[in-house]
Amino acid sequence: MTENSRAEKTRAEKFAAIETGLGYSFDGEIKIGGNYVSVVRNGKDVYVSGQIPRVGSEIIATGPVGAGDIAALTRAQLGAKVSAMRALALLRQSLGTLDAVDRVLRIAVFVQSSADFTAQSEVADAASDVLHAVLGPAGVHTRTSVGVMQLPKNATVEIDLIATAVAA
Repeated sequence: MTENSRAEKTRAEKFAAIETGLGYSFDGEIKIGGNYVSVVRNGKDVYVSGQIPRVGSEIIATGPVGAGDIAALTRAQLGAKVSAMRALALLRQSLGTLDAVDRVLRIAVFVQSSADFTAQSEVADAASDVLHAVLGPAGVHTRTSVGVMQLPKNATVEIDLIATAVAA
C-alpha cells in the first residue's frame, strides 16, 4: 500500500464520491430565481440561501411526505442529500474550496409534510450525514427540522445553512 492510498480523502474527494453515488453533478452555475444572492459572507460568517433539491432544471423530490409512506420518506431523504450537496457546492464556489469551510454552525431543514407526518428529523438526518461525510467534525452542526405545508416549486425539502470560513 502506498503512502497516498493510506491518506484520508480530501473534502473535494469526499464531495465527488457522494456526487457519484447520488448520480448527479453539482458543477457549474446554481441558478437563483429572484432579487437575492445564494451566498453572503460577512467576515468569517457565511450564509447560504435555502436550497431545494434541484439538479439543473429538475426538482428531483416533489410533493409532501406522509406518515407510513416509506417511498416518500426515502424521496425526501434523497432531496435532503441533494439540497445539502447544493449548499456545499455554493460554499465551494464562494470560498474557492471546501477546505475554506471552518465549521457548519447551523442548518434549518423544511419538509413539505402531510398533517400526520412527524419524521422531519429523519429527513434532516440525510442532510446532516452528507455534511459530516464531506467535512468531518467541521460538518457537525446545530439543526432545526420543521414540517411545512408548501415549499417553492413543490419541493419536498429545503435547507438553509450557516457556516464559518477560515480567515481570508
